[in-house]
Amino acid sequence: MKLNKLFLLILCFWLNQSFSCDCPPHEKETMVTKGLENAEIIFYGELIKIDTILETYSFRIIEMFKGNYNSSIINGKTLNNNCEIFPFKKDLWIVYAGFNKDNTIQMNYCLPSQTIEILPGFLPPIPLFTSSERRARKIDSLSNEIDNLKIRNETMSNWFYQLEQLRAYKLSQNKISKNHKNTIYDKITIISLIINMLLFSILIFLFLRKRFSSNKQISE
Repeated sequence: MKLNKLFLLILCFWLNQSFSCDCPPHEKETMVTKGLENAEIIFYGELIKIDTILETYSFRIIEMFKGNYNSSIINGKTLNNNCEIFPFKKDLWIVYAGFNKDNTIQMNYCLPSQTIEILPGFLPPIPLFTSSERRARKIDSLSNEIDNLKIRNETMSNWFYQLEQLRAYKLSQNKISKNHKNTIYDKITIISLIINMLLFSILIFLFLRKRFSSNKQISE
C-alpha cells in the first residue's frame, strides 16, 4: 500500500512538471526540422552516468549532427525549469539540447529527444484509473501484448526516422562545407595566377626596358 502511494506521488510530480510545460506535440514529419532550428547541439549517444541527488548526467557521444564539442563525453544538468528533462534511463539516446553557462547541456520536453524505447516527449501519457475502472478494464494478456507492440513499433519507427533525417542533414552540411572550401580554393588559385601574371609582366617590362637602354647606349 505504501509503495502504491509513493508511486502515485511520483506520478503526480511528473504529471505536474510535464503538463505545466506548454509544448506542442511532436509531429513525425516536422520534429527533426524543428529540433534542428531550436537545439544548439544534437547527437546520438549513450547515457552512461546519472546522479539523481545533484541532478547531473553524462552522455558518451557516438555521432554528432549539429554543434561542436571537443570531448566524447558531454555532461548535463537540470536547472529545475518546468520544461526540463532529467534522463533517468541508461540507454541509447538521440539528444537535442541547449548549453548552460558552464558548458553543460540542458534537455527539455519541447525538443524531440528520445531513447530507443521511449517516444519523443520523453514519456508516453500514463492513464489514471479509479479502482472500479481497474476492475472493469481487465484486458487480456494478448491485447496488452498487441498494445505494447504498437508502442514499440511507433518508437522504433521514430528512432530510425530521426537518425535517417539527421544523417541526411549532416551529409548536406558536409557537402556545403566541401563546396565552400572548393570555392575558396578556386578563388585563391585565380588570384595567385593573376598575381603571377602581373609579376611576369613586370619582369618582362623591366627586361625590355633594360635592353632598350643598353641598345641606346651602344648606338650613342
